[in-house]
Amino acid sequence: MSPSPSSSSFRKPSPRRPLLIAAGVAIAAVTLGLVSWQATAPEERGDSGGDAASARPAPQANPELLKLARRDAGDKLAVGRADAPVVLIEYSDFKCGYCGKFARDTEPELVKKYVEAGTLRIEWRNFPIFGAESEAAAKAAWAAGRQDRFERFHSAAYAEGAKEKGFGEARLTELAREAGVPDLERFKRDMAGEEAAAAVRADQQEGYRIGVTSTPSFLVNGQPVAGAQPLDAFEAAIARAEAAARK
Repeated sequence: MSPSPSSSSFRKPSPRRPLLIAAGVAIAAVTLGLVSWQATAPEERGDSGGDAASARPAPQANPELLKLARRDAGDKLAVGRADAPVVLIEYSDFKCGYCGKFARDTEPELVKKYVEAGTLRIEWRNFPIFGAESEAAAKAAWAAGRQDRFERFHSAAYAEGAKEKGFGEARLTELAREAGVPDLERFKRDMAGEEAAAAVRADQQEGYRIGVTSTPSFLVNGQPVAGAQPLDAFEAAIARAEAAARK
């Protein structure tokens, strides 16, 4: 998992926000951290070499976190059936190296094995925490989604070596072209518009509200999973969530 950035990297809550809400955010942050560790701590393996996670009973989902799944069939930043039994929400930053590793190594396997089978839905949340280029890339990804090219842009922006080239305006347009965005002029307008800024801000605020402090962070049917865990960790989390959802 990428180290948490310094406090200067975050958009701080407005000082006008009521103290009660601020206290609630702090409690949510502590809760998420504890549950994330429990959900993703290394499992002890028996003499047979089997993964104990597969035999572990499904943990009870946090109902408030479970409600965060939007399940909107028209969501441009999602793949999979809106009624899939399991929803994985990913909070990520295009400048995050571990997010890229997950996007290249693990996500395609989850799509092939679970999304295509109708078991899993993936909903992405733009959670830029590494400065202006992170914000710009998030807005560009949203703009690409307006033309049904979010997935392709996501893959291009997370390709090996992509983040080292930066995410300046010309580079983002190049990535949009690589992703097959049909109307690049519209893409540029959308990327620079207030609607893109508002959409990214909404994703950020959702993450901050539940205590996300680093990327990538995930929810699997309301159960936090911290960091770019190995494929088998996600497979175990999805299996537990599916079993609980089908009861």
